[in-house]
Amino acid sequence: MNSKFLQLDLRSSPHVKRPVTVEVIMRNVVYALIPVSVFAVYAFGISALAVILTTTVFSILTEYIMVKVDGREITINDYSAAITGILLGLTLPPGFPLWMAALGGIISIALGKYLFGGLGFNIYNPALVGRGFLQAAFPVSITTWHPAFNENRFSEFFSSNLAAPFLKPTVEAVSGATPLAALKFEQKATDAFSLMFGKTDGSLGETGGIIILLCGIYLAVRKMLDWRIPVSIFAVVIIFSTIFNMINPEKFPSALFMLFSGGLMLGAVFMATDMVTSPVTKRGTYIYGILIGLLIVIIRIWGGLPEGVMFAILFSNGLVPVINILTKSRVYGTKK
Repeated sequence: MNSKFLQLDLRSSPHVKRPVTVEVIMRNVVYALIPVSVFAVYAFGISALAVILTTTVFSILTEYIMVKVDGREITINDYSAAITGILLGLTLPPGFPLWMAALGGIISIALGKYLFGGLGFNIYNPALVGRGFLQAAFPVSITTWHPAFNENRFSEFFSSNLAAPFLKPTVEAVSGATPLAALKFEQKATDAFSLMFGKTDGSLGETGGIIILLCGIYLAVRKMLDWRIPVSIFAVVIIFSTIFNMINPEKFPSALFMLFSGGLMLGAVFMATDMVTSPVTKRGTYIYGILIGLLIVIIRIWGGLPEGVMFAILFSNGLVPVINILTKSRVYGTKK
């Protein structure tokens, strides 16, 4: 008698119910990040392109080497390492030394992803792990800004990009503070139009908030992004910013300023929504988004740093297992 066997395919999270593979979703995320990266290059020139390419290449290369050494199946074709590299590059200033950017790509994959077991097992967003390391190791370089739309941006690198490893970079044409820093330390507000359409200085992904939002809508419409997370973040930021602004408009910024300044758009749309490091339940996504939004407002207004998106997402990533447990669905026929 012939026996039939059923093949059970075991895969790590994210688990997709639709007939769409993880690779397809990740590839579409890369597509959505292309306009954001193109605008960054348009605003800051070849220096921005060099930073993004460096973080992406070293992220992919690190994953390839570690998987190869460990004897595992090559996973660079799932696009997750490329996404990590692009996102890391977008969190860095345009004049960031390339050797530091390369180190950030290595740390993002080695510590942020592979140390936990690879895709589906990492607790924290790998790109933010790399960014956190760079901020702790090179605080001066990561907070040194250069002007956007420089006339020679397509023909010349910022001198600091080409600094030799472990040597102090030479910095030329340094711009003023970012909109968040200018407001927090100098009480100078930036107009909404400049914030929304990338007319300000800052990290590569801090400009062009409208473009980031449109790319997020593309992923949400295709059901490759959980819209509940960014919507919850935006709602909390809008509500509390509006309340504080009504109490004291001279001290507290408007909701529009809070939404389109800094890395909130990039973080809410592309980082907080990471399928691996975000909750799997509907109620959990709302709690997760609300928590991130609250932390962003608290850090920006009362914290010592002008920006808090990275810390808010990383802290909330660590609570995702607890959120999943507390919001898991009740089994039919059992008590809550």
